[in-house]
Amino acid sequence: MTEALTPPPTASAPRPPSSAFSDERQMALIIYILYLASFAAGITAIIGLVLAYVSRDNAPDWLKSHYTFQIRTFWIGLLYFVVAGLCVFIVIGIPMLAVAAVWFIVRCALGLSRLLRTEAYPTPQSWVI
Repeated sequence: MTEALTPPPTASAPRPPSSAFSDERQMALIIYILYLASFAAGITAIIGLVLAYVSRDNAPDWLKSHYTFQIRTFWIGLLYFVVAGLCVFIVIGIPMLAVAAVWFIVRCALGLSRLLRTEAYPTPQSWVI
């Protein structure tokens, strides 16, 4: 007797759980973490900047907004910190440094929040929050 040749049943591979660590958001997440870690070791922000420039070209549009936001956060933050640092000699720079640090942390937190919800950043070109 001949048995009908039937292909074995194909089981679809289980998809890994959706998390920020297993999808296209991973590099942007790493960059936000590197930016926040720059308060402990300043070089991490420069590494994050380079990664943002490299990753931006191949990213989907919604993620490009995060990379643009991260790049601008670095450069604008650097400007704010340099100006505040120069003003330390006339005492006003000390509170300016604190404001610049809060600005930087809040921008990173807002970016992280939108990234984890898989949303584009609405105003990546903004100088404020």
